[in-house]
Amino acid sequence: MSGDQDGALVFDIGSHSIRAGFAREDCPEVDLSTSIGAVLDGGDGSTPSKYYIDPNITEIPQDNMEAVTPFKDGMIENWDSFQAIIDHIYYKRLKSKPSLHPVLMSEPAWNTTEKRERLAELMFEHYNIPSFFLCKSAVLSTFGNGRVTALILDSGATYTTATPVVDGLVIQQGIVKSPLAGDFITQQCRELLQEMNVELIPTYMIASKEAVPEGAPANWKRMEELPHVTPSWHDHVCNSMIHDFKKSVLQVSRTAYNDNVAAKMPTVHYEFPNGYNRRFGIERLRVVEGLFNMSSVKGLPDDNALGVCEVLLKSVELCDRKISAKLYGNIVVAGGNSLLQGFTERLAQELSNKTKNIKSRLITNELAVERRRLGAWRGGSSFASLGTFTQSCISRKEYEEEGKLCLERKCP
Repeated sequence: MSGDQDGALVFDIGSHSIRAGFAREDCPEVDLSTSIGAVLDGGDGSTPSKYYIDPNITEIPQDNMEAVTPFKDGMIENWDSFQAIIDHIYYKRLKSKPSLHPVLMSEPAWNTTEKRERLAELMFEHYNIPSFFLCKSAVLSTFGNGRVTALILDSGATYTTATPVVDGLVIQQGIVKSPLAGDFITQQCRELLQEMNVELIPTYMIASKEAVPEGAPANWKRMEELPHVTPSWHDHVCNSMIHDFKKSVLQVSRTAYNDNVAAKMPTVHYEFPNGYNRRFGIERLRVVEGLFNMSSVKGLPDDNALGVCEVLLKSVELCDRKISAKLYGNIVVAGGNSLLQGFTERLAQELSNKTKNIKSRLITNELAVERRRLGAWRGGSSFASLGTFTQSCISRKEYEEEGKLCLERKCP
């Protein structure tokens, strides 16, 4: 690394959040939601004149503010909003000049050549970074767990995916994706609350509320003057409520869901922002059962939907049989859904039932659940701190001489 460069910056880019920080650190300095506010008061009425990135600002209602995300199917789709987030990270959060830091960025294993090239162009030509490395998220998760070969199960917002990594390289034909993931569970929660006649009333609409007995109708007053919020922004705030509900209430059954068994599980008390409160029992297990058991799902998202265990099994099946034992013995669990209570226990049980003659092993640390959520970033932090990282990167000189073609050569 030349004398005018500082330590490398690591960006772990996901559909639900972006994490960024300096190499060698254990945790990122920045952990931002990818849902941001965009005020549409441009000349044509549809062009954002300003983006709001700070989470405190995006939770405050404003006229004509849309909730937008740069991502679609895990890949960057809206480049303007993506650049707004990167600007915010550099200039507001890290307060550092991009030209001083080599950059390592994660990418989904199914990212397209066009999007990879456009990202390199943005980082070199707009941010003027000195060097760049683009690495598959699954590879970084493998490194983050101290391995070079693993089967990465990542159940995030958009997809539950299984990605085989052998000797630090992704086996592309073994990648399996299923839409049964976080967004699917959010929709299942919405349908459950509708069936139970539970109205989602965000905090911004509430002027006051009174305590009510468990199960009684909420007693609250609406704010007299509310800004003209857009449907997308209101929906975003409601999804934030459901996200809290998921973390607080849901649990994965240790075995296939059964009404009689579920009825014996402890209930959980939950109160909504408007004061309505009640206990949730069998619903806690029933809603999330669809992640593992497709027969319990009313209307699958698409024909490619697979349960969590089936995603793993199909991924191994698509790989060379010679590496099957290695993959089964090194299953790394990652993603926000894996933090649901009982998730890893259920997965281990199903794998044991379906691979009786093969020894499978889940790599997860129950005492440090953040490792599952931050595994890819930590892997990137470790990799970017190695002395060999500089040689792995695309330097500015290489980019200027070869252009985007050097991506495939140095960042497979």
